[in-house]
Order: sequence, then structure tokens, then C-alpha cells
Amino acid sequence: MTVAPHFQFQDQVLHAEQVSLVCLAETYGTPLFVYSRQALHDAWESYRVAAQGRDVLVCYGMKANSNLAVLNEFARLGTGFDIVSGGELARVIAAGGDPAKVVFSGVGKQTWEIEAALDAGIKCFNVESQSELVRIADIAARKKMVAPISLRVNPDVDACTHPYISTGLKDNKFGIAIDEAPEVYALAQTLPSLHIVGVDCHIGSQITEISPYLDALNKLLSLIQTLSEQGITLHHLDLGGGLGIRYTDETPATPTMLLTEVFKALDAQGLSHLQLVLEPGRSMVGNAGVLLTRIEYLKRNEAKNFAVVDAAMNDLIRPTLYEAWHDVEAVQPRAEGEALTYDIVGPICESGDWLAKDRTLALEEGDLLAVMSAGAYAFTMASQYNTRPRAAEIMVDGTQAHVIRPREELTSLFSSERLLP
Repeated sequence: MTVAPHFQFQDQVLHAEQVSLVCLAETYGTPLFVYSRQALHDAWESYRVAAQGRDVLVCYGMKANSNLAVLNEFARLGTGFDIVSGGELARVIAAGGDPAKVVFSGVGKQTWEIEAALDAGIKCFNVESQSELVRIADIAARKKMVAPISLRVNPDVDACTHPYISTGLKDNKFGIAIDEAPEVYALAQTLPSLHIVGVDCHIGSQITEISPYLDALNKLLSLIQTLSEQGITLHHLDLGGGLGIRYTDETPATPTMLLTEVFKALDAQGLSHLQLVLEPGRSMVGNAGVLLTRIEYLKRNEAKNFAVVDAAMNDLIRPTLYEAWHDVEAVQPRAEGEALTYDIVGPICESGDWLAKDRTLALEEGDLLAVMSAGAYAFTMASQYNTRPRAAEIMVDGTQAHVIRPREELTSLFSSERLLP
């Protein structure tokens, strides 16, 4: 299986590393998220190799998958973290991450979040508006501290991805227009409670080509030259994240392909001294996980065949939110039986509750299915809609399986609610 090399068939049964997915489903039930520890290591290694020994800080975009075990694994490997909330900062600290390697992005940072980040000693704030810049300066001054800041600039570059995950166009909510950045940097220069450390941009997610990155980089290099003329010296350039993964037949660019071209551009401009910061998320975890689900019913009507499974849009919302494709594999493919075209749907009371459409499979009720490439933006976007407990998460390490988050108990879903007198 080329999409997820750490999930392969052994003796006609799909395995995570050396562990049978059938055994995991029988032991822990379904729906069930299963991750490969080795896949995390291999994804990290692809960035380490791409760095070519240069000063590159990989800040994992933890909104993709924020389980503490995943964060701790990356922290052990030396990553930093890209966060977008005070809650994510708390997770980094709980997982043993180094706050000094944390960059704080996001357009709506609240006062308590800024205070917590200052107290923790993060690497820098990626500032997304002039109003935010002033608020950070005021809070830092009140706390008698100096806040390290970088401006997240919007380069108006089309990442050629889904519009919901495109972030670098001028009509997106993110960042400061690149033409306005010199003026905002000049303001930051006048505020003694701020320390300018870098420049940042992030143009989107699931990007499969290098050209959008290089378009954005060229604009950033021009901005850096302008800032130098203003007497502003930067310490790092943050090119964001967004490298795509293979969900089906994509051929996404690799970290080495990207960084080779980035280093060439920096060297040509005499900027090889700048630390390069990256914020990969999906490419670190996307193909490290699958969602296991069991078929409850096979249903046929005049127009469609349906495989009704026990997973639903509350477990994996990407298909209905983005019309995203996830491969679906029978965990024990049937050698006999007629293959029919099915929509794989869940039990939630919404027509949008589907995981895959028009998949040709030979199925029977009770069969296990694996929804592939479910390591990113799956559990982190899961909900308890229809009062459905969120699935358990399992980390496989060779022949061992570790529960890294147990299945929620039904009563815990409403234990904090109160009846009226």
C-alpha cells in the first residue's frame, strides 16, 4: 500500500506496523484511531535530512493532531511547536515541549493567552494585525517584560488548494498585507516592550507544489531588504507549513525538494545566516493514522448501496466539510462475494454524514474497514454530536499497542451539565 507504508497487509490482514488491526478492533472496539510511532519518526526524519545540517527549526503545527503522546514524541526528537491557542500552549507544556521553541500564530489571541505565552517564555508571537501588535505591547509593558514578535504577512499568493485551507490570499483573514508590513514593523520599532525577531507567512495547507512557496519567498525576501533599509534586523524567516500528503494519487513535493530551493534563494540574497522556521502539521502525521470502523448494516435502495458503519462525521469531518477523499480498505478483503459500489455512511442524523462515496468493495455486515490517512485533522476536529463518545486513540510501536486516549464514557459527556431547580 503506497499511501500509508506503515499500514500493510500481512497474511491477508491489514496491520499497523506488526499489529493486526483485527486484534486492535476486537480489544478496543470501534470506531478507533490507530497511529504508527515509526511513521512519526520517519516524517520527522524527512525534515531533518532536508535541513542539510543548517539552522532549521521545525515547529510542528499541532492543530493537526494534538494528543499528548504525539506531542511528546516530537518533543523528544527536538521539534518546536506552532500553536494557535492558549490551550495548545498548555498541551505543549504538559507533553514536555520546550516553550522557547514555540511560535504563537492565530488572528484572535486573547489577553489571557498572551499573558500565558509571555510567562512561559515562548520563542515569538506571529502577529496578525496592528491591533494585536499594540495589545501585545501593552500587556508586555504592564508585566514589565519584552515580547518577541514576528509579523505574519499575507503575500497574496494562491496556494492552489481547497479554499477553506487557503490562508495566503488578500481576501483571507490571516496576516498583515505585505505592502503594509513595513509600516507596522516601523511601529513595532517604537514600542520598547517589543523585540522584533522575524518575519512569517503561511499560505495554506495540503500544498503539493513548490512554486507557491517560492512565490511567497520572493516577496518575503523583498520585504526583508526593505526592512534592512529601515534598520530592522531579523533573526529568522518563518515560511510556515502546508506541505501536502498523498491521500490517493497525489505526488506532493518533499521537504528536501522544498528546502533545496529555499536555501538556494537565501544564499543568493546573502541571507544564509537567517534561521529558517517551518510549521508542518499534516505532513508529519497525516499518513501516520487510520480510523477503524465496523459495518453495522448494508442497505440498498433504488439509487444507492450504503455501508452503514459505526464511525461518523463526528469522528472524521473532513469528507463532508471539504469533500475530502480518504482511501477505504477492507481490513480482511474478501476473496469471494460480489464487489458493489457503496457510499460509506455513518449513523448521525445528517445527510452530510458520509466518510466515502462510490467505493467498489466486496462487503458483508460486520466487516472492518480502515479509513486511511486519518492522522491529521481527524480526532482534533472530532465532536460529541448526537451524544456520541469520541473514539479511543491507540499508538502502535512495533509489536506493542499503547492506549494514548481511552474511549470516552457515555456519562462523561453530560457529567458537568446541571438541571434547573
